[in-house]
Amino acid sequence: MTDPMFEQFRNSLKPVPAAPLYTPEQRLRRDQSVWTLVQGVLAPVQFLIFLVSLVLVVRYLQTGDGAFAATVSIVVKTMALYTIMITGSIWEKVVYDKWLFADAFFWEDVFSFLVLALHTAYLVMLIGGLGTERGRMILALAAYATYAINAVQFILKLRAARLQSAAESPAPTRAAAPDHRAPVEAIAPLQALAA
Repeated sequence: MTDPMFEQFRNSLKPVPAAPLYTPEQRLRRDQSVWTLVQGVLAPVQFLIFLVSLVLVVRYLQTGDGAFAATVSIVVKTMALYTIMITGSIWEKVVYDKWLFADAFFWEDVFSFLVLALHTAYLVMLIGGLGTERGRMILALAAYATYAINAVQFILKLRAARLQSAAESPAPTRAAAPDHRAPVEAIAPLQALAA
């Protein structure tokens, strides 16, 4: 016979299943919201802007050429970031009834604020004429590094949503034809590439 306190302790060491990202009601709101599509479009657009800007910034840092193009690209990237953060907070409000920091996306949102802070610091330095061109470009690279980390956070969250959806879907019957439509999770929320 085992000690009940030992059993309680042993049971406390077992992993606790993760809370689902969406309740059925939240999933329905997510699937019906136009903001899901908006995020799904803006996220890859912002990622493409990021890639172009990254190349321009690195080119400037390596050669000293193209400062104007790199600067414009950073400003465009920052405006895209602000846009996706605003629309993302609207999306969270629609789906989770919280403007930001919904439990399911809490740490992604926290890190997004670091991304925003670094991008905003770049704009402040640019507008205020603070620092050197090179120093501002290095700050932009730091902002881009945080953006990349934040993108990975959101991609992992998107993967978790897909796995949750697959686990909750009933197994198809033999007579049912395969469904070749892209799952909603393929575009919802592609905030992964935002912020």
